[in-house]
Amino acid sequence: MLNFEKKGNGKETLVLLHGFMENLSIWSDMEPHLSKSFSLLKIDLPGHGQSEILADVHTMELMAEEVKKVLEYQKLEKVHLLGHSMGGYTALAFAEKYPDSLKSLTLFFSTYFPDDDEKKKQRIKSYRIIQEAFPNYAKAGVPNLFNPNERDVLEGKIETALEVALSTNNLGALACVKGMVERTDKKHVLENLESKILVLAGKHDNAVKTEATIKNLPDRTNIKSYVLDCGHNGHWEKPSICAEILNTELLHNMPKNLVL
Repeated sequence: MLNFEKKGNGKETLVLLHGFMENLSIWSDMEPHLSKSFSLLKIDLPGHGQSEILADVHTMELMAEEVKKVLEYQKLEKVHLLGHSMGGYTALAFAEKYPDSLKSLTLFFSTYFPDDDEKKKQRIKSYRIIQEAFPNYAKAGVPNLFNPNERDVLEGKIETALEVALSTNNLGALACVKGMVERTDKKHVLENLESKILVLAGKHDNAVKTEATIKNLPDRTNIKSYVLDCGHNGHWEKPSICAEILNTELLHNMPKNLVL
């Protein structure tokens, strides 16, 4: 079973799925700002943190199935599910397979689009360096995920993100990259899911096509989106704002489609 940690005794369970080259520790800056009404269930996805590598290819569907096993083990029938980046891709796969298990779905600096051809080629080219020179791969990629206009202010956060990335098993990372290449378009999940859907995005996100992601969201009353003045890592760049949106949006309601 996947490694996980629980925190809090709130009535609403918020499941947190980290992104690529991350682990469940990434939520530490946001946690103090999250409502006490939440019980947090933080999960290490396969090949990351303390969770084992499960296959040569970690498809998003495989990872969603493993998340479901954790929920069943915890006897949780209906939860709020949030996924950052790759965790968002996993959350979409979960929503497609187990829609009745969700009170809400939050795409946290993530997208429902599959990789385009160029992105797939980039990922495939990265296989060898991930296998043979993973530290170089992490050091080259991590800083680019933060707002380029605030690199000096965010230096400490970038160092933390790099430490987390370097602690990742390179073969676990490789299995997940292969899985991300295989992702399919998941817009239909957003078109059909009856639960509340929340999208948090970064104005300066170099990993996700924010403008296209927001522009092409289905026009449904259960979907709300927020664009923040940050890069790909809102949990490190804007933790209090992200937490406040979650507190208010998942526990109450706010106006639609705000830019913060």
